Amino acid sequence: MKSKYNPHIIIANGENSAAGRGITESIANDFYNWGVHGITMGNHTWDNKDIFEFIDDEPRMIRPANFPPGTPGLGHTVIKANGKELAIVNLQGRTFLPPSDCPFRKSDEIIEELRKKHKCILVDFHAEATSEKICMGWHLDGRVSLVVGTHTHVQSNDDRILPGGTAYLTDAGMVGPRDGALGMEREAVIHKFETQLPVRFVVDTGKWHFHGVFVQIDEETGKATKIEKIRLEEDEWIME
Repeated sequence: MKSKYNPHIIIANGENSAAGRGITESIANDFYNWGVHGITMGNHTWDNKDIFEFIDDEPRMIRPANFPPGTPGLGHTVIKANGKELAIVNLQGRTFLPPSDCPFRKSDEIIEELRKKHKCILVDFHAEATSEKICMGWHLDGRVSLVVGTHTHVQSNDDRILPGGTAYLTDAGMVGPRDGALGMEREAVIHKFETQLPVRFVVDTGKWHFHGVFVQIDEETGKATKIEKIRLEEDEWIME
């Protein structure tokens, strides 16, 4: 992927990377060693208690900025790599997710400050409802370079550049087992739907797929000039 797109900066959402439940320091370091420059999180941020041991000392990782005041970690940061700078912001939606501060008001507060020094800004909006994500895209159009949704694990097909120059995608999708239920063994998930009984979810095996998004940004204006979904099946991983 790095060979094909030659990106200056790579950002990954890592909140499900520890078998679907949070992240560990070891996994975060694997990401950095593979070339990832910054990691965003979401509603599973605290699922793996290992995170409390390192998140306050890790400026390359951010959790939703609209978590309650005093929460460990950062809600936004600036990534510097390959002579480029990208401010990244993580926000969590409120529809069908645990209570949190208003992401729209929090985005206004953070981005107003970031825009004083930075033109290139990425917002990872970790939210369930597509309507909430779409509204966030329009809310921030012309003020950030990219609004990309995470959380649903299903890549959407609405990649576009909004009139103000903000690239937008409702959901980037996931990296993981293709034939499970959002990455988990589907039999257990089906059983839960059928019985409403508690079950243990286990990461599925078999063929994987890789989802993401590639965006080009004009450094002078901070506006996006290109957005392209990335969607690969395991059989396609060997690329020319």
